[in-house]
Amino acid sequence: MLAALRRWRQRRILERARIDDALWKDALDAVPAARHLRARDRKRLRDLATLFLHGKSIEGAHGLEVTPAMRVRIAAEAVLPVLNLDLSLYDDWYSVVVYPDEFVARHEYVDEAGVHHVVRDIRTGEAWERGPVLVSWHDIAAGDPGVSVIIHEMAHKLDQRDGSTNGCPPLHRGVDARRWNEVFTRAYGSLCDAVDRREDTWIDPYAAEDPGEFFAVVSELFFTAPVDLQAEWPDVYEQLSLYYRQDPATAAP
Repeated sequence: MLAALRRWRQRRILERARIDDALWKDALDAVPAARHLRARDRKRLRDLATLFLHGKSIEGAHGLEVTPAMRVRIAAEAVLPVLNLDLSLYDDWYSVVVYPDEFVARHEYVDEAGVHHVVRDIRTGEAWERGPVLVSWHDIAAGDPGVSVIIHEMAHKLDQRDGSTNGCPPLHRGVDARRWNEVFTRAYGSLCDAVDRREDTWIDPYAAEDPGEFFAVVSELFFTAPVDLQAEWPDVYEQLSLYYRQDPATAAP
């Protein structure tokens, strides 16, 4: 009964709040990771983006005015990871805060010795567990190859579904947990070893920060540079393909 009611409500939203054709075309043109999608997948992406916009607040910070074009662009990229999953995976949070540029994130923690620390980091994005997603519009609009601030933060949101940002989101039946852990542990370990040896790495060394960041960075690459990821780490690509239920390397031009 609840599932039927949810579907009815979604149909009503799609009928009444359809994204403008011109805004949608501009959004797709601005999201390279979506350009390979077939017509039926683009239609589903548009439906999901419409529902995302209806269910999430997207607000500017530090005086930034978020235009309709910016909102649609953010929504289109945000729903790409759940294109073949379920938008309900985003149900436990409700807002996106858009900063003009990089912003300072303040974190507090108490170490094992009981000492209280306050850390301030410059960020381009941040995902709070069961809280908002914070992103830098400058970095979204830059569209640098292999980089997607939005997909990175959406990967964190998926990872946080079980209450821990540990690089292993709740896995569905199509993904074997033992194999996932084996593949990701090996790849993450090899990256950490290379970073410790101060070697140049083909992937952003920030991915060695912790397993959660590793998952977010390789998720970015899965959608934005799938052929490169598949060539360098075919096992990681395979696991992500099973998890996201997509195969962008095959569809990439």
